[in-house]
Parts: sequence; C-alpha cells; structure tokens
Amino acid sequence: MALIPGAAASLPDLPEPRQGDRVLVIAPHPDDESLCCAGILQRAHANGAAVGVVWITAGDSFLFDAVVVEHSLQPRGAPSRRLGAQRLLEAHAAADLLGVPRAAQFVLGYPDRGVSALMAEHYQKPYLSPYTALSAVPYADALSPGASYTGEHLERDLERVIAAFRPTLVLAAAPQDLHPDHSGSGALVRRVLERRGELHELRYWIVHAAFWPWPRLYEPELALVPPAAAAGLRWQSMPLTGTEQARKRAALRAHHSQFELLAPFMNSFVRANEILATD
Repeated sequence: MALIPGAAASLPDLPEPRQGDRVLVIAPHPDDESLCCAGILQRAHANGAAVGVVWITAGDSFLFDAVVVEHSLQPRGAPSRRLGAQRLLEAHAAADLLGVPRAAQFVLGYPDRGVSALMAEHYQKPYLSPYTALSAVPYADALSPGASYTGEHLERDLERVIAAFRPTLVLAAAPQDLHPDHSGSGALVRRVLERRGELHELRYWIVHAAFWPWPRLYEPELALVPPAAAAGLRWQSMPLTGTEQARKRAALRAHHSQFELLAPFMNSFVRANEILATD
C-alpha cells in the first residue's frame, strides 16, 4: 500500500467497500468516473463489491475536442453527435478496465453543458442543445433514447438506475465543483437520494477547482489534498497501490479523444490516493 505524504496523511481513512456493498459512480461526462474514482472502483471490485457507473451526458459539447476528432472548424450538429458516440465508446473501454460490468454501465445521454439548465428553466420545457442541435437523447444505447431533453426526464432516468442498481454507496460531484454540469448533477443526485431516504449513501468527489490538482503533471508520489474551495467538507482518503495507479492511468488513456488534448490535467489525478467527502 502506498504511503500518503504531507497534509493528506492527516485525513481520516476512507472505509473500503466490501463484499455486499454496491458502489455507483454518477459521472456528468465520460472520463469523470476515471478521474475521480478509478482507484476506488478497482478496490471495491477486488474486494467483491458490485460496481456501476452512470454517464449523465456523452460529453458532446467539447468543441476543441470535436475539432481534433472531426477535423472540422464547424463541429456543431452531426460532428458533435459523432464525438459523443466516440466518447461513450471510450468510456465503456475505461470502465471495462476498472472492473465495471457492461450491464452496470449506464448511459443517459442528456445534453453536455445543459445539466444546470435542465434542472432549472428546462425542467419540463425541452432544451435545444447549441452543440448537437437536438432536443432529445440521440444515443441508441441510452436508457431512454428519444427522451426529450428535460430535467424531468433526466431525474426519472437517474432514479430508475438507482432503484435498479440498489447502491449502498453513491459517488457524485461536490457542490463546489466549478463545472456547472458537475455541481448541477451533484445537486440532482442529492435530491433523488433525499427523496428516497438514502442520503446517507452519498459521498462527494471533485474534479474542477482552481489550481487543483497541482502541479498539472503526472506525479504519482504526490497526494491529493482537498481543494481550498471544498475544504469545509469532511474528506477521507484511500491510498492507492502502484497497480491501482497504473490501471487508473490506463483508464484515463482509454479516453483517447480527451487525453490527446488534456493529458497534463488528466495525469495530475494519478496520485498516491483518492479522496471522498461528506457534508
């Protein structure tokens, strides 16, 4: 087991998921599951726990990514939809590496960069994505292909997955995460779990915070410590083994379309530990 240096050593230990536990990561985009939780998913799977991943969006609004993948200076519409399909294929490959069975890999397919709008003014009124140029889920392997882009439908689909998977531990984005899809999805997860009387199952992770992780390099001997913006949460830490770090890095590299552009940022999450928090 890796030793945790510096400030992270003062964090309480994260209890490991065990046989009988059911761990569900709710990822706003393909790659978030690997950035936040690749080590925890591996450990849970190795310990005999059931593991699953939900992708709320297909990550189909990343225009710089679409330019690289599609070789187009106008990647909106069909090119963005093709990017989303590719990112989902990459996400399945990454989840396979982390021990998540295909039957527990759930695609919802709602609009990238639209989650906050769906949970506000577009809860019942369909949202038109400026990236895919669609107002309904376009992906055939989604839970509800053809469902209109509304918060009501997104919430319904997420609750269907939670009810079917029956998690004992739900890992979702922290409210302090700077990406609106992340903070919006975390608020949605909290609402669904609270309604179900299962809020005690919720743990937070974070990906987008100012100057975090730092440095933006592959530094596997360094430890993650909570970013300043989320220091008020109660964080716990789980050390990763060298094997878990290597597989986490392989899972990140499986997200080829992202890794080509964001390798320094993505590699900076391959650290000596992973951290989760409660309120």
